[in-house]
Amino acid sequence: MEVGFGAGEHLVWQAQHHPDVGLIGAEPYEMGMAKVLTKLEENPLNNVRLYEGDGREIVESLPDGCLSRFFLLFPDPWPKTRHHKRRFLQMEMLDLLARKLAVGAELRFATDDRTYLPWALERLMAHPAFKWTASGPLEWKSRPADWPPTRYETKAIKGPPTFLRFARRAN
Repeated sequence: MEVGFGAGEHLVWQAQHHPDVGLIGAEPYEMGMAKVLTKLEENPLNNVRLYEGDGREIVESLPDGCLSRFFLLFPDPWPKTRHHKRRFLQMEMLDLLARKLAVGAELRFATDDRTYLPWALERLMAHPAFKWTASGPLEWKSRPADWPPTRYETKAIKGPPTFLRFARRAN
């Protein structure tokens, strides 16, 4: 599942490279949905399902333990302190994701915002259901081979990107 897929480049790439895996994409913005639908019309894929709306709603509706990967890539950082409550990564959302992710599942998070990075790390490291899988700086400073860049990311990047991967621990 990918929340906030923008124009859908990453989602479509994942679907093309993993045709035996079902993917769910949630995007609240009409233009993003229109762009991914255009991509899927040009290159039909049977393993993609789309939800036009807040990703929280679809995550809540999923059965427990059904997700093997969750992508939150370059989300809106809501940089003003008074808006931090709008950030997707909150402890309540991590509680919900812990229920929806299968044991061993991967949560991938990327940001170029130097205020969102410590916010995300603080919450993810504090949550007992998630374990950071990095063994050194190259793993969070380098893009994994199966993590393609997107046009929006390339156009809007404001600083060095960080690529975090966390595994869902067994209870």
